[in-house]
Amino acid sequence: MRRHPRGRARSPRPALITTAALVALVTGLTTATTYAATGAVSSGRGSSEHRGSTSSERKGAYDARVGAGGTAKAALLKAAAKASARPATTALQAELGDDVLVDIDGTTGTPRLVGRLDGFLTGPSGLAPRTIVLDFVRDHLAAFGLTAKDLNTLRFRQDYVDINGTHHLSWTQHVGSTDVFGNGLQAAVTSTGRLLSVGGSPVSSVAAPANGTAGVPTGTAAIRTARRDAGDSATPGPRDTARQVLFVTRSGTRLGWRTVTMSGSNPTMSVVDAGTGRILFRRPLSSDVQSEQNSTGLAYQYFPNAPAGGAQVPVDFTDRGWLRANAKALSGNNSHTYSDVDDDDLAEATEEVPPRVPHRWDYQLQPFHLADVSFCDNPFPCSWDPNTPFSWQTNRAQNATQVFFYVNNWHDHLQSAPIGFTEAAGNFQAVNRTGRGAGGDAVDTQTDDGANTDNGLPDGGHIDNANMSTPPDGQSPRMQMFLQHQPGTSYPDGDPFSPTNVGDEADTVYHEYTHGLSNRLVVDAGGGSTLGDVQAGAMGEAWSDWYAMDYLVAQGLQRDGAGEADVVLFQYDGEGVFLDRTEPIDCKVGVASPRCTGGATGHGGGYTYADYGHVVGLPEVHGDGEIWSQTLWDLRDALGSRRTEALVTRAMEIAPGNPSFLDMRNAILMADTNGFGGVDRDDIWSVFAHRGMGFYAGALGGDDSQPGADFSTPPANVGTGTVSGTVTDQDSGKPVAGATVTLAFQGRGRVNPAGVTDADGHYRLGPVPAGTYPKLVATAPGFDPQRTTVTVTPGGTVKDLTLRRDFAAASGGATVTAFNGPDFSPACGPTGAIDLSQATGWGSTTGNDNGDPTNVFVPKFVVVHLPTTVNLSEFAIDPSATCGDGGSASTGQFRIETSPDGTTWTTAAEGTFGVADRGRLNTVTPTAGTQGVNFVRFTILGNQTPDFANNCPGGAFSGCSFTDLTELEAYGTAAP
Repeated sequence: MRRHPRGRARSPRPALITTAALVALVTGLTTATTYAATGAVSSGRGSSEHRGSTSSERKGAYDARVGAGGTAKAALLKAAAKASARPATTALQAELGDDVLVDIDGTTGTPRLVGRLDGFLTGPSGLAPRTIVLDFVRDHLAAFGLTAKDLNTLRFRQDYVDINGTHHLSWTQHVGSTDVFGNGLQAAVTSTGRLLSVGGSPVSSVAAPANGTAGVPTGTAAIRTARRDAGDSATPGPRDTARQVLFVTRSGTRLGWRTVTMSGSNPTMSVVDAGTGRILFRRPLSSDVQSEQNSTGLAYQYFPNAPAGGAQVPVDFTDRGWLRANAKALSGNNSHTYSDVDDDDLAEATEEVPPRVPHRWDYQLQPFHLADVSFCDNPFPCSWDPNTPFSWQTNRAQNATQVFFYVNNWHDHLQSAPIGFTEAAGNFQAVNRTGRGAGGDAVDTQTDDGANTDNGLPDGGHIDNANMSTPPDGQSPRMQMFLQHQPGTSYPDGDPFSPTNVGDEADTVYHEYTHGLSNRLVVDAGGGSTLGDVQAGAMGEAWSDWYAMDYLVAQGLQRDGAGEADVVLFQYDGEGVFLDRTEPIDCKVGVASPRCTGGATGHGGGYTYADYGHVVGLPEVHGDGEIWSQTLWDLRDALGSRRTEALVTRAMEIAPGNPSFLDMRNAILMADTNGFGGVDRDDIWSVFAHRGMGFYAGALGGDDSQPGADFSTPPANVGTGTVSGTVTDQDSGKPVAGATVTLAFQGRGRVNPAGVTDADGHYRLGPVPAGTYPKLVATAPGFDPQRTTVTVTPGGTVKDLTLRRDFAAASGGATVTAFNGPDFSPACGPTGAIDLSQATGWGSTTGNDNGDPTNVFVPKFVVVHLPTTVNLSEFAIDPSATCGDGGSASTGQFRIETSPDGTTWTTAAEGTFGVADRGRLNTVTPTAGTQGVNFVRFTILGNQTPDFANNCPGGAFSGCSFTDLTELEAYGTAAP
């Protein structure tokens, strides 16, 4: 999608994290601030919410291989540390040199990626690319954590050759006839036979699982389960598919069903456990157009009345190969465009768009002159009246024709060099004339989507947005273009989006289509997209912005003045443009410009990696994506449009799954080595360092919402040193055994080097290049993570660390014994409040269990049984909304009670949280009930919806329907 999430109406409640929610690795909890137990802070609406919108929310990504909470993420770090310490893996790093990257997957213990930033893994060769890859793996089996028998599980899937001649090879794994989901072998071999990279997280010793299909015996049953999980009708659709797979986790292998459900509202790829019906994996596919005379039409090149490209001009659809001569509908090899006004995903005869007269789709836009809407005719035209049912019919055919032009034009642009999104790469065509790639997947382009879902008007789920859903190659993606401006609201106060048709602006259509590009290029060994909800999702939004504006500037349709910040996206949105993006894409770091306001960061100028999670006040893919898109614009300024298009596209093809910004920085460097001999290496490093993605920057994978920023280019002739020290308990002073200490670092060598403490709390990691690192993280079960900086010297550095025991942490033995309200497990259930992660939390409802909007608050409570009797000293609370809800769903008024037996309760603290308390752990000091505590009960008495009684039950605020708590922690000492 192109927009920040705002308020919405939805049913049922999503069980998992959505685009605005924070699927982050354990990166250290945000610094606590003292909070008076009886105090109050003013409440208000979160910056990510807009009162006039009720657009529906989709469930977010979930992967049982990674888990949803801090405990699971910490376990993966520890497993990766142990696998990386294998002697053979360490020897591989030494063999390949200083600038090698060895990134080990904590789930499989095998390489996520092995590559070099300054060259290749092997020399030139005349052998077949497959042979080059398998010979390298066979020579390094122990380093990869594999055995010779594992190679027998590989099944060759694809050798995709890009426009530069590089072979992108992939092997899936299988047991018998059943494929392993998501794992396998991936590699890139240059046109001269050099191995550029290899990885894919292959699985060692995979075996058939013990579980059968008792719970979900058929693919149809799996589709029904997946649809219900996504909040859709359980009835299978005509484009839904299912096949059996093996799903490998650290705890074992499960037999499952991989489903693709292309529902009207929540298209999703899922894996359903065949034995239990549990959802093991979910990834939303939407990333929130008789004589032989040619078929022609009228189209804008940018948007109506734009200074350039703002007039409708004739376009020959047949000459461009988009539509056959004598066509009767907008259905060609690249797109079938129709107006899905009832949003049933079917093209009824009345929704097709015939030519106005034979052969000609020359529909003129008919402006609406709305006296009470200042946007109209000032200078841009409005295209419907949101308060008049069926007024959208006036320009229905014009808009469909316009979107048909944009979709086909963008297909051709992306297919051409230097981008090269070809048939072999997985582009979208009904027929692949080269015979490469899978055909049968022209874009199902739906305009005026849902325009007639509320008695001639769009309902709240079909307004102010656009989306693109991208299943794997061979299945048609779906693009949906909506009307703008909510009926019954004023402009701009009620709804700042202009009464227009979103499909009339080029950057919106190009943005959505480019989600298809990134989801088809950043894939696993089986061809499934790996773009997650955090850094990879942010890059997905940024790529969509960048490719669109790169083209529009290059075509002279959008001004990009020297020294100006003028490349503004979605200008046809009226005042809504300020909700779409916080800054122009060409804002420079430190620039003083009224357009470069810095969003919610507190500084002006462009964004850096240090702003991650702060652009809109919390980690969110559109806001954080602005960091990446501005960085790529800097790269474009440094290297030019075409060179940057080539590097960015080729980098997608070689990046590891679910990449971080730093993974993709490295992939761009590798693409430069492969495609241009590394001539731009210094410029690339300079651009990324200027934006905080320098040599010492670090992220603990693509799900890290708190990366460490650094502004250094690679140092010359720097020595190396180790980091060692002791980890102790802050309250008891005793050593903490089994803690994992990880240095977030992707500059060279072993990725994210780590050490595990011994019985005396001692750890050691490295050697690593000398310098100052912004992110050293210590984690242990039952303890708050600690994050700090560290300066490494050539002689070695001692860094002692302390961890604080959280007696309410699930990983330390605490359990949830009671709660009320619905259970949105696994990632939004009550255990999310005690998982040592501010990336996940407990999502509940404001009123009834269905989340129906209300202005009568029903208190929600959770009871935590501590693992031992505790004398409490303080609590720490993050009241923030979670699970994709707007800030109004954050905990407001609360009460904390303690008990020795779970029956007799004492009020320990109560108060009210406000906007300033979100996104951090707030210290709450108990005033009673501190001794001999075995149970803690936290009750939410109200949320942060402003003027709750009057603003609800309209449903415009998340808090009218949902109420959340991100984290509850309890400190003290074990009672004697």
